[in-house]
Amino acid sequence: MRSVGILLALLLGACAQPPTGGGGIVSTNPCVDSVLIRILPPARIAAISHYSQEATATSIPLDVAHRFHATAGTAEEVIALHPDLVIASTYTPPATQSAYARAGLKTLLLGIPDSIAESQAQVTQIADAVGAPAGGARINAEIDRAVVRWSRKDGPAPAALLYISGDLATGGSTLLNEMMTRVGFRNAAATYGLTHTGTLSAETIVTQPPAVVIAPERVSRGTLLRHRLLPTTPQAVFPRVLINCGGPTLPPALERLAAIRASVS
Repeated sequence: MRSVGILLALLLGACAQPPTGGGGIVSTNPCVDSVLIRILPPARIAAISHYSQEATATSIPLDVAHRFHATAGTAEEVIALHPDLVIASTYTPPATQSAYARAGLKTLLLGIPDSIAESQAQVTQIADAVGAPAGGARINAEIDRAVVRWSRKDGPAPAALLYISGDLATGGSTLLNEMMTRVGFRNAAATYGLTHTGTLSAETIVTQPPAVVIAPERVSRGTLLRHRLLPTTPQAVFPRVLINCGGPTLPPALERLAAIRASVS
């Protein structure tokens, strides 16, 4: 991830104008938080998601996240802030969405992008919605440069098995799957037939062992089990902060995956 110093500089340097109403932006989506803090001055952000203040769910440095007010995402909390715009997930409960509508709040609901292109489109959507298109373009340009720099098209594609948490592996049709293949890996879980995110049987893993196992934890129940199942298979750490979201996280995530790929013979 970029250093806290760079992040704070971007926060202070943003120059988008606030919309009429003065209520600012409320985000209940941690992936939206990671975009907003890059493209808006702090005064424009009325609240971020509480997930961004949790080590296992954030995509931004915790000390940066704690500089902002956070909500648990309840309708009561959000409505009390009288925001100009609420940006939330498509998984927001219908009752909460109805409460926003009854309160007259403008809302933007975003899904989970399954590709780099979808993630960039979402960055553009967020930036346009908050009146900071230049900030969105800047993030997307950084992503474009990272894709060009870290993509690998030559040589073999060793199988990599990437766990996002515990025993949950990432399969095909996911953003992580595209990043893995971009840097020169073959997604072992997709080969096993796993789509999106799910668990794999020990028999499957042992019968068709990957060239490397990638996980956010260096030591956990899951990693210890995998060490027993695959004692000779290298295991690499991919920090959880790089797993949770796309957008601004994509460049450092691609860089880390490329470094892991370079270490696999």
